[in-house]
Amino acid sequence: MSVATKAEIDSFGGHVFKGKVADEYLMAAGLPSGTLESEWTKDPAAADKVAHAVLNWAVDNGATSFCHWFQPMASSGVRHGLSGQVQNAFFKFDSDGTAIWDLKGKDLLAGETDGSSYPNGGLRATHTAGGYLKIDPTSNIWLRGDTIFIPACFVSYYGYALDEKTPLLRSVDALNREGKRLMSLLGWDIPGLQTNIGLEQEIFLIPREAYLGRPDLQLTGRTVIGKDAPRGQEMCDHYMAPPSTTSPALQCMAEIQRQCFQLGIPLRTRHREVAPNQYEFAPLFGSVTTQIDQNVIVMQIIEEVAPEFGLAALLQEKPFNNVNGSGKHNNWSVATTDGVNLLNVKQVNEASGNDMMFPIVMSAIVSGVDKHGDLMRCAIASPGNDFRLGACEAPPAIVSTYLGDDMTDYLASFKDGSDAPYSPGLKELDLGVECLGTLTVPAEDRNRTSPFPYGGHRFEFRAVGSSQNVSLVNTVLNTLTAEAFGEFSDAIEGGAAPRDVAAKALNEHWKVIFNGDNYDEDNQQMLTDRGVWRIDSGVDAICTLSSEKNIDLFSKMKVFAPEECKARQTALVDHYVGTVEMEALCMIDMLNQHVIPSVKACEGGTLAELEKAVTTIEHSLAAVHAEEDEQKKGNLARTLRLETMVELRDVVDQAEGETPASEWTLPSYNDLLFLDQNHDPLA
Repeated sequence: MSVATKAEIDSFGGHVFKGKVADEYLMAAGLPSGTLESEWTKDPAAADKVAHAVLNWAVDNGATSFCHWFQPMASSGVRHGLSGQVQNAFFKFDSDGTAIWDLKGKDLLAGETDGSSYPNGGLRATHTAGGYLKIDPTSNIWLRGDTIFIPACFVSYYGYALDEKTPLLRSVDALNREGKRLMSLLGWDIPGLQTNIGLEQEIFLIPREAYLGRPDLQLTGRTVIGKDAPRGQEMCDHYMAPPSTTSPALQCMAEIQRQCFQLGIPLRTRHREVAPNQYEFAPLFGSVTTQIDQNVIVMQIIEEVAPEFGLAALLQEKPFNNVNGSGKHNNWSVATTDGVNLLNVKQVNEASGNDMMFPIVMSAIVSGVDKHGDLMRCAIASPGNDFRLGACEAPPAIVSTYLGDDMTDYLASFKDGSDAPYSPGLKELDLGVECLGTLTVPAEDRNRTSPFPYGGHRFEFRAVGSSQNVSLVNTVLNTLTAEAFGEFSDAIEGGAAPRDVAAKALNEHWKVIFNGDNYDEDNQQMLTDRGVWRIDSGVDAICTLSSEKNIDLFSKMKVFAPEECKARQTALVDHYVGTVEMEALCMIDMLNQHVIPSVKACEGGTLAELEKAVTTIEHSLAAVHAEEDEQKKGNLARTLRLETMVELRDVVDQAEGETPASEWTLPSYNDLLFLDQNHDPLA
């Protein structure tokens, strides 16, 4: 079994150009240590020296190529690695064939490519195709294989964002700007503000031989047909069970961790998840830009390492029917750049010397969630999430926040004028065993049904999809918080008392706080009646990007221009419709090439229904193609996927149950989902 050795762990981050790894080469190039923390990208002379240092580091580590690494929009679930890149050699040859190694500052700082061949929502066309790359100095250059990767932003000729990262960085600037302003008005001067996140990545690992027999899994990442196995997750036997040392899953996960450690990715946690063959990785917390870059890299490594162990990795949100799908919980907090967490009551009150700081920050976030729950729903509207939201594995499409009874009572008292401090409660559990003593636990239980629960020092956005690049998720969270901070500052500068501003916000937005069971249908109706944001259709959620309210928000915070909002909406709807089209075409092919011939061979009784199903899908797909209105087209595709194809699947799955296994030519759920039982370690 391949595992990270102590020497490899001790050299954690050795393939990342930062810290002591970078300083050795920077000083040799005539630059001081810590140069990368300065504004070196704005100094051409310094950039040339950094490029020289990067080149020497790369060559010493066996690299021969470099690329700008960027993250095109609308890539989730379809683009390998969720990134774009063109790999160029470091060297050229002179007239006698001698290699000349060369990397200049200008090569490092910027690049150019075709912007029209990526999803762009109409911002680019073949006759206006320029796409431009600019290094992101907040992210680290890293090495993998023979190539170094330079994180970059990707924009059009007019500066419009064509990627995920540019709006994210703008939202970071907005939060920093408005956060520093508010903190200053409250008497606390801070060096800067940033968001930190931790991402829990869920995946499936399945036998590769079975995967290669399923066109739907190969082309769309999920099974569009497939009869349930006799066993699922009913016994809760997979969750956090010991990974088997006789199946390749544990070996695969260990190798994924080993490669991640080389790249400075602190992939600390691995465990089995709820569904058979489902697993999870989780890293330590870090800055939002670094964590998103690293998560994108982790997803690529997962997909590339799995085949080495005879496996296929599935990152799609709902690969299998009637067992849990996969999410990516986005744990989000706001902190000063010198490490004070604004969501940690003890830290922030001690550092600021102001007991009002914590409730004011919480009030601002609550108001932002209530005002912009539509955008939070939009940010998680990946195609695969259609099958997860509200299905007892992810919260429903109603955007409330759980604070817990202690926090809720504290904020209620605060808005009503109480000066009593917030002290997070604890309780002692007597386990009834003398040698164990008591167990200290938080006074608040976990609420896994809430879309956005406060978990003590952080909020957890639980509904995020596993295949997503979470840049838009965090762009939205940062922007709605920045706006709330700005509105609080405006009111305080206008003469209002800070406490009154926070109390007013809580009174106006209290309805978004809900500590109960979000799966309960009566509670869902109650929240809907309250006016909490509820958007059941992912397509309709995407289309809120171009609403007047949201264009105003993003324009005011300088995160998206109106043109960018509309273009991103178009790109995301196109992405949704394209995903459904691939799934529908796969279902047609599998019916024609596998299911119908199998049923014919055994003279099954569902033949006429199956043949009719092909025609039904074809007609529904033609209607999608014929519709010109963007939102209507998206919702026709959604109906095809969630209603028509689901109904027809029942017919197919019934046929599978009635067909002898010897005649059924597609790998079944039995073959796909039970690696421990199906894998022969001696084979």
